[in-house]
Amino acid sequence: MTAMEFNHKLLGLQKNLKYFAYTLTSNYDDAQDLVQETYVKALTNRDKFTADTNLKAWTFTIMKNTFINNYRQNIRNNTILDKTDDLYYLNLSKESSIGLPDSSYRVKEIQKEISKVDKDQRKPFEMYNAGYKYKEIADKLNLSIGTVKSRIFFTRKKLMEALKDN
Repeated sequence: MTAMEFNHKLLGLQKNLKYFAYTLTSNYDDAQDLVQETYVKALTNRDKFTADTNLKAWTFTIMKNTFINNYRQNIRNNTILDKTDDLYYLNLSKESSIGLPDSSYRVKEIQKEISKVDKDQRKPFEMYNAGYKYKEIADKLNLSIGTVKSRIFFTRKKLMEALKDN
């Protein structure tokens, strides 16, 4: 199989790869990154592909293994290793401000400042804080992604200024 044929067949799998990547990640942006990483690995390891075998299965295996490796690496990066003699970091108490009298006051104060912001600015900010992605906010509010990003940025800036002394 020539390099041109390989590349053409690989590009023909794009729709399938995107779908499989989304089922693995459940996130559009992460799926796009996974597809791109899979293409890079497939192209750099083209010499390891046997012409008589199934290209789709070979590429899907690359994607699945890449996803698993990335997942394992993320788990390792989030693991805390305490090598101190008395396990200081593991025994450190995790203090939380939840339930303290001043924490509810702070939340009310922040919500009060958020409610002062113009509705057109506030809505994208609230959706972003609720976990929506920029693209989802843009689609839902019928705005461009740039407008959504700038509204969130300026709202955050206004809130930091308003809450600076508190």
